[in-house]
Amino acid sequence: MGRNLTTIGFDADDTLWQNEQFFRLTEQRFAALLADHASPEAISSHLLEVERRNLQFYGYGIKGFTLSMVETALTLTGGKVPTTAIAEILAAGREMLTHPVETLPYVRDTLERLSGDYRLVLITKGDLFDQERKLAQSGLGDFFNGVEIVSEKTAATYAQAFARHGHGAERAMMVGNSLKSDVVPAIAAGSWGVHVPHALTWALEHHEAPTVSPRFRVVNDLSQLHALLMEIEEI
Repeated sequence: MGRNLTTIGFDADDTLWQNEQFFRLTEQRFAALLADHASPEAISSHLLEVERRNLQFYGYGIKGFTLSMVETALTLTGGKVPTTAIAEILAAGREMLTHPVETLPYVRDTLERLSGDYRLVLITKGDLFDQERKLAQSGLGDFFNGVEIVSEKTAATYAQAFARHGHGAERAMMVGNSLKSDVVPAIAAGSWGVHVPHALTWALEHHEAPTVSPRFRVVNDLSQLHALLMEIEEI
């Protein structure tokens, strides 16, 4: 093939569809539930630390978030959290797991435009069932030549995915909203890393931009991706 790039990987949550806003709304409900025991700031801070600690056990996604809320409630109430509060936390988690998918602007048009010229691969982390549900509900599945739902995104993850679904990382690009998960490790694997900032990004996904890398790019939204690809093909 004559193209410099043959494969494009896309993140899912907050790149193709809304995700973080539902976590934020649920966290606000959770803080209100424990308002008699701590301030909203203290509750959020404690919850974040519990989530950070629990990633190694539960991984990413709504189920781990729900369990972390339960643990936080038990800790902040000294083990005296009412059963009704536990029930409400579990109900909030179930609501998140059944929430309709809200596709972000320009996603469908961009995937449709690129799918004929590139191999498109969805590379996302999180709960297997939930990510499969969201992909099915989004109606975007037919655009992708491959789907990788992984427990963590590392340089090795991208090297393996782009070897399976394309011509290796050097001829691939990863597009996503998380510098930590989508951009930095993809560049480390040898691919291009394109940051598409989202208004809301989970604190544990924050990372300094790899501005010194010649393979780092930023677009305001996916409508700018095609022009960027044309620019890179000229390099």
